[in-house]
Amino acid sequence: MGLSGLEIYKHLPKKNCKECGFPTCLAFAMQLAAKKVDLSKCPYVTEEAKEILESASQPPIKLVTIGTGENKLEVGKETVMFRHEETFYHPTGIGFLIEDSLTLEEIEKRISEINQLKFTRVGQEISVDLIAIEAKSKNKENFLKAVNLALSKSKLNLALISGDPQLLKEALSLAKERRPLIYPATSDNFKEMAQLSKEYNLPLGVRGKDLEELAKLTSDISSLGVSDLVISLEEEKLLSKLQNLTQTRRLALRKLYRPLGYPTLSFVSGGNPYQEVIEAGVLICKYSSIVIMKGCEPWQILPLLTLRQNIFTDPQKPLQVEAKINEVGKVDDKSPVLVTTNFSLTYFTVESEVEASKIPSYIITCNAEGLSVLTAWAAEKFTAESIAKTLKDTGIEEKVSHREVIIPGYVAVLSGKLEEESGWKVRVGPKEASGIPSYLKNLKSLS
Repeated sequence: MGLSGLEIYKHLPKKNCKECGFPTCLAFAMQLAAKKVDLSKCPYVTEEAKEILESASQPPIKLVTIGTGENKLEVGKETVMFRHEETFYHPTGIGFLIEDSLTLEEIEKRISEINQLKFTRVGQEISVDLIAIEAKSKNKENFLKAVNLALSKSKLNLALISGDPQLLKEALSLAKERRPLIYPATSDNFKEMAQLSKEYNLPLGVRGKDLEELAKLTSDISSLGVSDLVISLEEEKLLSKLQNLTQTRRLALRKLYRPLGYPTLSFVSGGNPYQEVIEAGVLICKYSSIVIMKGCEPWQILPLLTLRQNIFTDPQKPLQVEAKINEVGKVDDKSPVLVTTNFSLTYFTVESEVEASKIPSYIITCNAEGLSVLTAWAAEKFTAESIAKTLKDTGIEEKVSHREVIIPGYVAVLSGKLEEESGWKVRVGPKEASGIPSYLKNLKSLS
């Protein structure tokens, strides 16, 4: 078990300098005990104290990086079982299995399809992370050609899958600069795989038959000087995967059990494409750090990326857009003015409906701390006063010749007071964004 906050505090300099970002050394010690901050944040801690507190400063689940540069995939370093307790930090990596037994034309086509799996949702680009090349054919030439094709045709991170360390070593002569994940290290080959990982400074995937064997393997590999590990089990049934992933997470977080304190890797069972999506969704929720699947149709991947985006959004910091004037279409001084909150999902929903209406309009987003319309109104973040202030501060009066503003139908109650506060005539729009196109088309000419 880790040290308590008070035990950690005894080894800190007790300067209360605040340079660590906390008001006192005791507050810093409490956060250190909760694994929410690194010891390196304290600039005055002694080397002796560092040695004593090293285990306390380590995250319960190690952070492992696959790849390099902007596209690198970081997994692990999670601190809670449930998102509402704090937040989840490193989104599940979504990857795709390509077997080297396919023809080069089939591999190239599949890589091209995977590269195109990019979407824009609520103003953010969401995309996949990984291509896993498996030495299914047991043929060195096939494997090396497949790896070379992935390197030349895609910028996604790589995983190289083969139980033959020598074959992986030859592949790494091509791929080492991309820092791929090599997999699997098992009870039969872990020494050779650990040596390969250490030699090339690569993350290593470890596979065990059960949690007991997996814990022994990670301990043995760690003793060989390799710590960037990703762990996986051989089970095939979804229920078994779910149980073991949950148990692994619980042991790492609640018991600080170091042999299982690593990111997890799961392979989705092939076959039915609909079942594959369901299984991948379950694994993203609980608690796979990397999910490898076969299907790569856009209809399969978009819901998974959306699910991941929602789960790994900080619940205490909703996605929000800048509070400002947004122009949709070729606006002029006669264009309608709509007001909404700066919650991303709300804004982009309204924007898409305004675009659908084909009527150029201004959309003013009010700073409601990223809350939706009704939530912001209930929390007094979207009020007549705040809307009136936004109308004035944004300078919309200089852009239009009329003085009419459209507010969401759900906050029609604000119309009277908003007219008093702003001097603008207030029109009550539809309650649902889907009603915006017909509303704008039927809107009378603005005076």
